[in-house]
Amino acid sequence: MKIPKDAVIPDDKITGYLLVHKARNDKSKFLARAGFTSENPEALKAAIQSVVGVGEATEERNNEYGIFYRVVGELVGTNGINLSVVTIWLQRRIDGKFQFVTLQPFKET
Repeated sequence: MKIPKDAVIPDDKITGYLLVHKARNDKSKFLARAGFTSENPEALKAAIQSVVGVGEATEERNNEYGIFYRVVGELVGTNGINLSVVTIWLQRRIDGKFQFVTLQPFKET
């Protein structure tokens, strides 16, 4: 299954969370390795869209908010470095639309 092209990626998820340094669960340093910073949030958004354009979505779990999916892929960095990531998406129960939840480094198990 593919995540639809019209899936929502909230701007605040990029600029207010992923690209902001945090004491715990910081993702900004990881993303900066590929050139993604608060100076170029649209580049990160486009890279996330590319991951789901290529990768297959796998159902993970569901709850009162909807069904969660994961898509594994490569974020193509602005500086030529690629990052292996897992992106998490929610198909909202209320309206059936897909929304980006988060991403994390991909670690093989």
